[in-house]
Amino acid sequence: AGQPHKRRRTSEPSEIEERLESLICRVGEKSNSSLESNLEGLAGVLEADLPNYKSKILRILCTVARLLPEKLTVYTTLVGLLNARNYNFGGEFVEAMIRQLKECLKVNMYNEAVHLVRFLSDLVNCHVIAAPSMVAMFENFVSVTQEEDVPQVRCDWYMFAFLSSLPWVGKELYEKKDAEMDRLLSQTESYLKRRQKIHVPMLQVWTADKPHPQEEYLDCLWSQIQKLKKDRWQERHILRPYLAFDSILCEALQHNLPPFTPPPHTEGSVYPMPRVIFRMFDYTDDPEGPVMPGSHSVERFVIEENLHCIIKSHWKERKTCAAQLLSYPGNNKIPLNYHIVEVIFAELFQLPSPPHIEVMYTTLLIELCKLQPGSLPQVLAQATEMLYMRLDTMNTTCVDRFINWFSHHLSNFQFRWSWEDWSDCLTQDLEKPKPKFVREVLEKCMRLSYHQRIIDIVPASFSVLSPANPVCIYKYGDESNRSLPGYTVALCLTIAIKNKASNDEIFSILKDVPNPNQDDDDDEGFTFNPLKIEVFVQTLLHLAAKSFSHSFSALAKFHEVFKTLAESDEGKLHVLRVVYEVWKNHPQMIAVLVDKMIRTQIVDCAAVANWIFSSELAHDFTRFYIWEILHSTIRKMNKHVLKIHKELEETKARLARQHKRRDSDDDDDDDDRSSDREDGPLEEQIERLQEKVESAQSEQKNLFLVIFQRFIMLLTEHLVRCETGGIDVFTPWYKSCIERLQQIFLQHHQIIQQYMVTLENLLFTAELDHHILAVFQQFCALQA
Repeated sequence: AGQPHKRRRTSEPSEIEERLESLICRVGEKSNSSLESNLEGLAGVLEADLPNYKSKILRILCTVARLLPEKLTVYTTLVGLLNARNYNFGGEFVEAMIRQLKECLKVNMYNEAVHLVRFLSDLVNCHVIAAPSMVAMFENFVSVTQEEDVPQVRCDWYMFAFLSSLPWVGKELYEKKDAEMDRLLSQTESYLKRRQKIHVPMLQVWTADKPHPQEEYLDCLWSQIQKLKKDRWQERHILRPYLAFDSILCEALQHNLPPFTPPPHTEGSVYPMPRVIFRMFDYTDDPEGPVMPGSHSVERFVIEENLHCIIKSHWKERKTCAAQLLSYPGNNKIPLNYHIVEVIFAELFQLPSPPHIEVMYTTLLIELCKLQPGSLPQVLAQATEMLYMRLDTMNTTCVDRFINWFSHHLSNFQFRWSWEDWSDCLTQDLEKPKPKFVREVLEKCMRLSYHQRIIDIVPASFSVLSPANPVCIYKYGDESNRSLPGYTVALCLTIAIKNKASNDEIFSILKDVPNPNQDDDDDEGFTFNPLKIEVFVQTLLHLAAKSFSHSFSALAKFHEVFKTLAESDEGKLHVLRVVYEVWKNHPQMIAVLVDKMIRTQIVDCAAVANWIFSSELAHDFTRFYIWEILHSTIRKMNKHVLKIHKELEETKARLARQHKRRDSDDDDDDDDRSSDREDGPLEEQIERLQEKVESAQSEQKNLFLVIFQRFIMLLTEHLVRCETGGIDVFTPWYKSCIERLQQIFLQHHQIIQQYMVTLENLLFTAELDHHILAVFQQFCALQA
């Protein structure tokens, strides 16, 4: 009878801990009682539980400070109330926060560290931390800008951490330490004036500053803080629950922050990249509703910061995320729908890459439309219209994301759209951004539907931009092509494949194909024979044209034939050319076949890169699918290198564990011989893997060299042609090509950084045309 009773007693603490966690995490959400009474009640509960659960409560509060920044002031008030009731607990909490801050900085968790700094600064308002010690900490932050030989991005982060805390605590610090604050702000100003901003063009969504300037993030924040200072630090948007408890909090004893020295810069430090602030709306876009704060008002910063935080906290649960965004406090004082849509597009278009996977933003916007059917779809339509109108100056990478989002969004709303409103694109050169955008959107919609459906949804006048019927083009299928070399062999092959011929039978049929590259008759087995490849690949793909699965089975079944025919580099390139000839009306089929051929090693990554830049593909060079293929190819190469590297590290760790185990029971005299026997196989494996890693890295480096070299050749030819012909350089083709070059740098920046020295010495040399060199210099400046 004693057993169950015993079990219940041991599970009680964990139940209480779960209840405490739930109470702390949920405070500040919608409830029948006021926030103030909820906070007071919770402070009472926590105080009563401190004797038994202090470390758990400290841990939960430190975690919410880092991970729920949108409820920052709710939690600082709670800590303030606890500090007023239990001074020692307040001190321990401050120490725990400083420990957590140091830990975050050590492991490069800079975004979380910003929230911790902001939390500490708001504790000044709650009488937990003394203002002078906070100013001293900020002085240490700003002093980082005086360090020598450190990257600018390091100084930027400390500057941002300081400036972005001022909307919360500027007023309090100024009242207590105005002279010190003035000195800090003048040091900030001199730093911002001497910062280099070469990187900005690479990160801007639009190249034009009309109608909204696309400002660098620190410049924009500095303007917002200057305006806040001019307004005597009066800010009207932050929820400040601690004001209601002023009489309790002002009695509390305050703690001094322990001296905080920013950890020194090391080789392993990775700081956040600079950003450009995305602006799309202003007060004129919503004349009916509440006025949108100006782009340099600190309220705009606070609202956007909080909305970004809500997305970061809830992005995995789209329904919760949408509901949290729409219940943002003070939503009746601001045009909330406009702010939400702008913030979502700001994340979707963020360069080099969005904070979360792209499809999340689509599902979030759909969810928001469902929750606010009467107002949000109109704002979204207005935003889409604006993005369309500004396509001429929009960054190509962002246009790609716009295409992906818009086509996916339409597929959830029966592809309904007022296409006639965009008929202006029909009178433009088809290479211009607007017609190109519509064409790519329809192409993507077809992937999410089927050809006839797309033809039916757009007006007949748009037929010039509608996708081609995705049928297979088989040149040996037409009687009139009887005279084509290889025609009769293709017929024999068709019959053989239908009769489930073996690889050997296929080889013997292909033996009769003459080699147009060889004048004499001695056929040297299977050296590169373009006609053999053409006959075989055309016939096989035609027979397997019914679906992706049929095509995949065909590649698998005749893998040996492919490998033999495409043994040489020219062979691989020719296989890709034939795939393009057969499926040029079906870009998605080309993309999946190329993907499959890389995976099954029929072709390699360098062959795909060379094929993409070849003259045969010039017609499609600016098409979206070409770049999807190239990026997917680079990603495969990168994954391959990582995989082998991981294997090597794991094997090394196994060997180290083996040694450690032996060292711990090292009593046996005959141990030496047996240990050599044990280590042998692992050491051999490590040696083999090391060779594999080196060869994979050299392949990866070669891939980037091929890509950048081909870009440089194409762009240089274009620039010389324009110069000699006296033509304007900035054609739609040039814009697309130079921005695709930027895109390669941005999307694969972590990998490319390893090869910077090689790129600088071999390709991006001082003699290169400044148009092309500028892209490389902007890239170098991103982490400088």
